[in-house]
Amino acid sequence: MTNYKKFHRFSNHIFMIGFGSIGQGVLPLILRHFDVSPEQISIITADNRGQKEAEEYNVSFEVNPLTPENFRQVLGSHLKQGDFVVNVSVDVSSTTLIELCQEKGALYIDTVVEPWAGAYTDPHLSVSDRTNYVLREEALALVPKYKNGSTAVVCHGANPGMVNHFVKVALLNMAKDTGLQVAQPKTREDWCKLAQKLGVKTIHIAERDTQRSDKPKEVDEFVNTWSIDGFYSEGNQPSELGWGTHEKEMPKSSGAHAVGSKAAIYLNRPGSNTRVRSWTPLEGPYHGFLITHNESISIADFLTLRGKNGEVIYRPTCHYAYHPCDNALLSLHEMNGKNGKLQNRQRLLRADEIVDGIDELGVLLMGNPKGVYWYGSRLSIDQARALVPHNNATSLQVTVAVLSGMLWAIENPKAGIVEPEQMDHERVMELAVPYLGDMVGVWGDWNPLRDRNGLFPEELDTEDPWQFKNILVA
Repeated sequence: MTNYKKFHRFSNHIFMIGFGSIGQGVLPLILRHFDVSPEQISIITADNRGQKEAEEYNVSFEVNPLTPENFRQVLGSHLKQGDFVVNVSVDVSSTTLIELCQEKGALYIDTVVEPWAGAYTDPHLSVSDRTNYVLREEALALVPKYKNGSTAVVCHGANPGMVNHFVKVALLNMAKDTGLQVAQPKTREDWCKLAQKLGVKTIHIAERDTQRSDKPKEVDEFVNTWSIDGFYSEGNQPSELGWGTHEKEMPKSSGAHAVGSKAAIYLNRPGSNTRVRSWTPLEGPYHGFLITHNESISIADFLTLRGKNGEVIYRPTCHYAYHPCDNALLSLHEMNGKNGKLQNRQRLLRADEIVDGIDELGVLLMGNPKGVYWYGSRLSIDQARALVPHNNATSLQVTVAVLSGMLWAIENPKAGIVEPEQMDHERVMELAVPYLGDMVGVWGDWNPLRDRNGLFPEELDTEDPWQFKNILVA
């Protein structure tokens, strides 16, 4: 690993919370690009998954699930000023760890705002209270309390995280390609006005995963290319989307929030059973799942242009449109048939058992007269295997985002609590792009009305293709 560039000499301790597919994938990147010894890293996790990988790198490995009752003893008693908490766990409250890090003067990063165990599927909570919108608002409520405190980077994986930076690159590329003369945006309002000038009505995080194993999915087995616990949890949350100003009508059985930015709405149905129409350059048109993600809300909120009196003038609709690998698709179908009950056996597709495929992950911006514009990463399993141990194409897109987010936090140690939109997208992309395979920007002529109303009549808005009612699969 001495042949790789060391971005920073880190002299404190790194605590990794959780060590599933993302933890195992990010560890070799940390050791590769930070001047840090294995003795400076401790893993605290809920089970023995990854123990072999931790031993491979001579890193301390402790099975001791964090809970509301023990987190201060297990983690807090060891955490010191200048340390770094890398939270890649499930069922551990992000806001609790953020506050602990602020108290200790430690840096922090996660890939999602996570609650304590049980919150995602608690039937006693309202649908609204089980949304990522509410979890995000809880994290944002800490921002003024810890202004200029130790940097805590919230939601910086592939998506949310890297795709938030993709949106900025895509907007600049679109402006250049359409001859729109604009200065480099410096403020949130500048980015809003750029998106508005470009006519962006809708943004999809459009992802198609084609990685496959030569071992078929078995009955009563959930197979996936990344955290099964994470996918199961978010798949059983309500579908959520940032809600644009161009939309004419709310979806049936939807809800709005009474507090906060009010940039998003939710559907009274789980994301694992809600499909939308989308497009990527290689896949073409496809049906994806409208899985709730933080970026659906934060991007829409960031691109909200308000008037002098606070009224919303412009905002794009924004949501995830995810087509997982085929084995995961079958797993979701089986799980939904059992009313959301997770299969008894789970299998994470490791890099060494995937025979081929890519993860095509990008952002699809719609509404410009020139057509739709997709910008993102095409990373194959062969590229991922050659780049970093213990990563497949999906995990590497996440783990390199964790790495770049860590370095940004170290370079900006007193930024307080930040989302990806508040970070320097150019710096983050500079560090991540070498690990993202082929980065491409492609214009297309797709729209969700294409080849519709053929054999069966549909209720469509033919005047505006980008209405959500045209994108939602009934």
